[in-house]
Amino acid sequence: MTTPAIRTYGGVSAADRRADRRIRLLAAARTTWGESGIGAVTVRGVCKTAGLTDRYFYEHFANREELLAAVADEIRDQLLIILVQAGVSAEGSAETKLRAALQAFLETVARDRNIHRIVSGDPGGIPALVQRRHDVLATIADLVVDHAPAVLDVTPDPAWLRRAAMFITGGVNQLIEGWLDNTIDLTAAELAAECAHMCISVIGNTRT
Repeated sequence: MTTPAIRTYGGVSAADRRADRRIRLLAAARTTWGESGIGAVTVRGVCKTAGLTDRYFYEHFANREELLAAVADEIRDQLLIILVQAGVSAEGSAETKLRAALQAFLETVARDRNIHRIVSGDPGGIPALVQRRHDVLATIADLVVDHAPAVLDVTPDPAWLRRAAMFITGGVNQLIEGWLDNTIDLTAAELAAECAHMCISVIGNTRT
């Protein structure tokens, strides 16, 4: 059986061109959302910014909501990678590692105003975005459950540890939201240190 030839244009394969169009659409949506808010993200506007026609939009996304969900996924993955890498690479106690992770997270959000607006803004009643915010908190709680036993002197009761993880994750999220809204007047380093201390205090009172 003969394998179909891979079509190229200007030395770039069809698959690479398709991937590039998706990247351009995501970048355009991310910039528009970050600069002007979620309501400003439209299919026509994103295509114009990306320099593409509607045809190429629907090659990748069924509708506007699917595009917004993809942008949210991209930012979620970026921030989780930063959170984990900073925590893993930091030397010292569990509190030091957690502080480093949270500080890297906060500083990234503070530096990129587009990320800041996207993660702190109203999800616009879009179910996929509301669900993703819930899923992010669940993912972080999972990380706490997975890594906490390694830094504790005892083996915690699994059910208690899960509840504790949910408690501290929700609390830290509320503090971060307050910081993003400028109702908490602390630097990223100060808030990271406070959150890390509170988290370790809760986990340190382990129920076996």
